Amino acid sequence: MKTIGDPGLLRELEPCVARYVDRHLRTSRMWFPHQYVPWSTGSDFDGPLGGEPWDPGQAALPAAVRDAMVVNLLTEDNLPSYHLEIVRHVGRDGPWGTWVHRWTAEEDRHSHALRAYLTATRSVDPIALEEERMRHVSTGFRFDHDDSLLSALSYVAVQELATRVAHRNTGRACREPAGAGLLARIAADENLHMVFYRDVCSQALELAPEAFIRAFTDVLTSFRMPGHTLRGYGARAGRIAAFGIFDPRIHHDQVVVPLVRSLGLLERGALHPEGARAQDDLGRHLEDSADRADRFDRLRPRLARRHPGGTERPAAAPEQAFPTIPRVRRPAPGDTAHRAARPGPAAADDGCPSLPPPVHPLDRDNGPRPHPPESENDARRT
Repeated sequence: MKTIGDPGLLRELEPCVARYVDRHLRTSRMWFPHQYVPWSTGSDFDGPLGGEPWDPGQAALPAAVRDAMVVNLLTEDNLPSYHLEIVRHVGRDGPWGTWVHRWTAEEDRHSHALRAYLTATRSVDPIALEEERMRHVSTGFRFDHDDSLLSALSYVAVQELATRVAHRNTGRACREPAGAGLLARIAADENLHMVFYRDVCSQALELAPEAFIRAFTDVLTSFRMPGHTLRGYGARAGRIAAFGIFDPRIHHDQVVVPLVRSLGLLERGALHPEGARAQDDLGRHLEDSADRADRFDRLRPRLARRHPGGTERPAAAPEQAFPTIPRVRRPAPGDTAHRAARPGPAAADDGCPSLPPPVHPLDRDNGPRPHPPESENDARRT
């Protein structure tokens, strides 16, 4: 079984990271937060400027949408900790450092834009929001998993896709054009970030398949969004789920299954016993995740009654709807059919039609294959 320590893996991955950074710089679109904020709806607040104090009656967005936007914002606010965690694993030099600083600069835009939007529209209590930001950022963030590079890469790949879905679904539920446009723009950024991390994961899988599948499986089975330490997160998550913004069904269909299929983790063949055991554990987790999604679907009416407004779930436009994901069969003991040769790009039923296929393994000679320019499509829709 091939194992590579973190320093060796960093060096092996560096040429691919350099190519992916170049691709990202070519594909990403510069945008300006101030152009997405409806400043004309705003007015001075009480305090030194002597304006009008905030009142709950001024909040026009649905409560669950406000919850989602605040959780998204406070999650983005913790960027200093995320930057520190990633730098701790990959350093600040070379292509890795170029990526980390670029990623940080792009993520920093998100919190500025979201806070400006919520403040200008008086959607939330600005004093409570600032107090919560101070508590959350003062607490910081650490990865829940071991300190290996493979675990860190796995976590950010899952987290970026989950964040992309959360922002996009919040925008669809917003029912306010400026907010919907802003969240679609942020989701487009998050999609490109996910593509970068997922493709780095694809290369790491080629270099150390058994170790990567184990790391990815361990991350996925205990995954928590980085905002889980927020005060009242459980109640907020319940309201967000009741409104259909992000729930166990969405997590399974639009995050877990697309990533596993895109990386070809269950189809990977010629594994040593440790990798085969990790593959079996991953299959069991997919089955458990599908069971949790089914159980949530059965409990959805009760959750909607517990959180008023949850019955007003926003319907996606037909062309944006995600299809139901068929169950991924857990391999039986001794069954090697799921370890066949890796297939080509994921089919359109992978739960995320716009999710581009991963770069073909290592592509050392020809460079990465082009991806569909989703960011440009998203930009045109904003």
